[in-house]
Amino acid sequence: MSSQVLRPEHSDVPLPDDRYLDRELSWLAFNERVLELAEDTELPLLERTKFLAIFASNLDEFFMVRVAGLKRRIATGIAVKSPSGFLPRDLLDGIYARTAELMDRQASVLQNDLQPLLAEQGIHILRWDDTTDAERVALGQFFLDKVFPVLTPLAVDPAHPFPYISGLSLNLAVVVRNPTTGMELFARVKVPPILQRLVPVGSSRFVALEDIIAAHLSELFPGMEILQHHIFRVTRNEDLEVEEDDAENLLLALERELMRRRFGPPVRLEVEQTIDPYVMDLLERELGIGSNEVMHIPGILDLTALWALAGLPRDDLKFDAFLPRTSREISDIESSSPPDVLEAMRDHEILLHHPYDSFSTSVQRFLEQAATDPKVLAIKQTLYRTSGDSPIIDALVAAAEAGKQVLAIVEIKARFDEQANIDWARKLEQAGCHVVYGLVGLKTHCKLSMVVRDDGDQLRRYVHLGTGNYHPKTARLYEDVGLLTTDDEVCADVARLFNVLSGYSMESEFQRLLVAPNSVRSGLIERIEREIDHHQNGRPAGVRIKCNSIVDEVTLDALYRASQAGVSIDIWVRGICAIRPGVPGLSENIRVRSTLGRFLEHSRVYEFSNGGTREVWIGSADLMHRNLDRRIEVLARLGNSRHVRKLSELIDLAFDPGTASWHLGSDGEWVRVHLSHDGQPLRDIQAVLIARQVRRLGTVS
Repeated sequence: MSSQVLRPEHSDVPLPDDRYLDRELSWLAFNERVLELAEDTELPLLERTKFLAIFASNLDEFFMVRVAGLKRRIATGIAVKSPSGFLPRDLLDGIYARTAELMDRQASVLQNDLQPLLAEQGIHILRWDDTTDAERVALGQFFLDKVFPVLTPLAVDPAHPFPYISGLSLNLAVVVRNPTTGMELFARVKVPPILQRLVPVGSSRFVALEDIIAAHLSELFPGMEILQHHIFRVTRNEDLEVEEDDAENLLLALERELMRRRFGPPVRLEVEQTIDPYVMDLLERELGIGSNEVMHIPGILDLTALWALAGLPRDDLKFDAFLPRTSREISDIESSSPPDVLEAMRDHEILLHHPYDSFSTSVQRFLEQAATDPKVLAIKQTLYRTSGDSPIIDALVAAAEAGKQVLAIVEIKARFDEQANIDWARKLEQAGCHVVYGLVGLKTHCKLSMVVRDDGDQLRRYVHLGTGNYHPKTARLYEDVGLLTTDDEVCADVARLFNVLSGYSMESEFQRLLVAPNSVRSGLIERIEREIDHHQNGRPAGVRIKCNSIVDEVTLDALYRASQAGVSIDIWVRGICAIRPGVPGLSENIRVRSTLGRFLEHSRVYEFSNGGTREVWIGSADLMHRNLDRRIEVLARLGNSRHVRKLSELIDLAFDPGTASWHLGSDGEWVRVHLSHDGQPLRDIQAVLIARQVRRLGTVS
């Protein structure tokens, strides 16, 4: 389908230069929303603690990738302004300043809010001085038995250069004095990452591992006077760069790059707020890091350690348990026997909404059933992220061992899952699967599975496509949608796309699919322009988008033009949003909402009013440059009016004034709206969907 990209010159009204919000600052605003959940007194205590760990983990990745990229641009002399108008250096300074504020707030939430509340519930995060004499004896034995043997103190002097500090490792900077010579010396002790960070002592009482090590430094430096010690942590550039020339042997090239990742330049230094100026100066000098890149933290560093508390058996401090159930479209009856997914698919298309609909009894069952069905001849599968012990991998291995043809399109460049993907890709190869690593220069991010079965009267294709990864564990935590279908158009499209991914096909025309990098951007923009035409001719018009991130400037400009023409535009985004809503003359018809909660909102849905014949697309693509230009992405048009209505009603619920959400203002600020005018909590959209599922089943999970 051809399209003409809507450019500024196609309108008499010029678009202002400041129309884009900055993507990096928008990401920090997203993580601030996560922090607000940790601050929310209405949430269960251990869930708040978990959100604090998520905030810390998110920030680590942001610095390893996004901040590292900015520093690399500065180092290479690329001083081009971002679309938001920032020069890299100015943006970097703003990021560090904002991060310092957020990390101070993070520390305050833990120290002044969560720790006292946890203590009231009998859960204690102790410093060494808070432990009892009996606990110190037990911890001392633990140190000698489990910790001391794996510690390696490294001195720094003319004969011992400053050691390499690995990314995200916790370290002790130790200053000792030789009592004979009076000379003061510096040493570094790495906190072993293979050991549990929060060490249990007694029932629900924990001591940080670095505190245990600090209390026993005399064991590491016998005969020396311990003058001071300070905890510090370095974040490094850990993004990967694999040259396309290496694609012929991509797996080996990626393994080499994974080794290099450990030695990336530092991008952030976290230190205790009480650090001595002499030690601080030494660390800055030896690490080559600026004072503005240092985060002075009051209290414990690296709050990803709080994940350990999420596993405590305290259901009274967590969200009520929810057990996903089989989709009604697969089976209306909950049974101990597994459902026949293939039979249900032959009868009708099935729209899945995870985690409310069970992944294990739908997508996982689809592949497991195909693996053991003697009438199934072939399985073709894309894999971006999954777990090494995944039943999805087991099903593909079983199918190959049973003599079926199995093709796995494995994306081994999935960020931070590279090594795991290499490992299970080799497992698939050893089982006899055909493993392909996608196309040169493009990541395979689409979520597709196709089964070919001899149904007697014909060879029939069975297809699953969705918005989420084939990962059974995250499928219980991520909100996603998917489609199971035997529709001839969809199946023919998917079959042609697999040929593109595994062979030399140049196919670019599809019937019910939009495929990046060729047609997702142009296809969406064509439909946005079509809404302008509908509105100008008095027909129903509107655009509604649900996605993780929206950044692509060409698409944003099309949305701005539609807003200027009077088209209503609603955007439901989880993370980054570069569009500036509510600006008179530009975007007064654009609303932006964000929802965060117990499940990670992950689905991508694109809805167009289309003159009254509503059109809805689902798929893997966010509106980011990488998705539209550097990845194989797929959007599929829903063909069942009931499915269209279901997702449309989902978006209705998200934008209903009675639903809690964050609202984005024209100034780029997010405001949380979760209380009614009389102070009552607004409904939580995920809680509503859970309650609907429970009511449908007539049971309490």
